Amino acid sequence: MYKSQRSYIAQETKMVDLINENHSLLLFLQHFDIDLPVGNKTVGELCEEYGINLKAFLGIGNLYNGFYPADRDIIDTGSISSVLIFLKNSHRLYKESIYPELELYLHRIKGGETSKDIQLIARFFDDYISEVWEHFRYEDEVAFPYFNMLLEGGKGVGDSTFSVKDYRSHHTDIETKLTDLKNLLLKHIKVKQDFNIKRKFLTTLFELESELMIHSDIEENMLIPLIEKIEEVNNG
Repeated sequence: MYKSQRSYIAQETKMVDLINENHSLLLFLQHFDIDLPVGNKTVGELCEEYGINLKAFLGIGNLYNGFYPADRDIIDTGSISSVLIFLKNSHRLYKESIYPELELYLHRIKGGETSKDIQLIARFFDDYISEVWEHFRYEDEVAFPYFNMLLEGGKGVGDSTFSVKDYRSHHTDIETKLTDLKNLLLKHIKVKQDFNIKRKFLTTLFELESELMIHSDIEENMLIPLIEKIEEVNNG
């Protein structure tokens, strides 16, 4: 029987059962550098094996399953290192795999089209990619090293002109433009290419859109509040 309801992830849940319910968790595992097979190991056993903070795993994993984590699973300052690993690995996978895949599909679509609409889509995507690369560069080279400095005992604002307020103000809504692109293709712009290419392009857009929404939720609602607390203690 088809099961549409996803489970709330708990320490004792078997990972293989979760993957069978929601294959998007394969990408989630990859962001934590967890490889297959997972055997019959529980979530807790996998976290212990790979050195991942359990609350970070549960908090983020449940976002993938459509749940905001319960109070007992909300990440704390001890989770930040694992959260940063997850986010940095996400950036690498997006840059090395998902965005190149989208570019390949778009190149094939554009190759068989002469309409101005398709050329507009291509330019829109190129501009979007440039914005995404800058967003990831800023996080990887400026924000995340600062967060790691705080975790290692640095004083943050007292030692640097940078603070989490700068990160919050710089934080761009990169998933919104992706949604705009998806809706242009779904609602308005006709593409003559065969349906397989369009379907693959849109399927990858849907996957990335969901990924970026979770990514943003982690940063806005989990990571930033914790960093703010550390700064308050350091400068209080």
